[in-house]
Amino acid sequence: MVGIGARRGASAEDVSALVEATLRGAGLPPLAVVELATVAARAAEPGILGAAERLGVPVRGYAAELLADVRVPHPSDAALAAVGTPSVAEAAALAGGGVLLVPKRTARSGGGPGTVTCAVACRGHPEGDPEWNRSVWT
Repeated sequence: MVGIGARRGASAEDVSALVEATLRGAGLPPLAVVELATVAARAAEPGILGAAERLGVPVRGYAAELLADVRVPHPSDAALAAVGTPSVAEAAALAGGGVLLVPKRTARSGGGPGTVTCAVACRGHPEGDPEWNRSVWT
């Protein structure tokens, strides 16, 4: 599961670039992604939808109240003020259960505040599981 947080107006290029860089940095192939998850208030953002289209995966939006109940290592007052949950990327990645593989990463655009965040989780764990593959990513 790849969790995405984004300010309104974040471009598909910015979202895609951060997802690709995050996966590459973790040694994970883009084919491992089967869904982008975010807060429901941002699920229809063109930048998130465009990145999902490039990856060939759907977007899942979670209610802010649900995400607010997910324990994360890097909560944010800015996210809480903007969308009503202290975490979007990490909480969305973990909302279906699993293990956080890559904590929140932030991409900054044009020298301004962070515009996109990304975190990666998986339901299974690759160590010791010879069957671990794309099917465990959701």
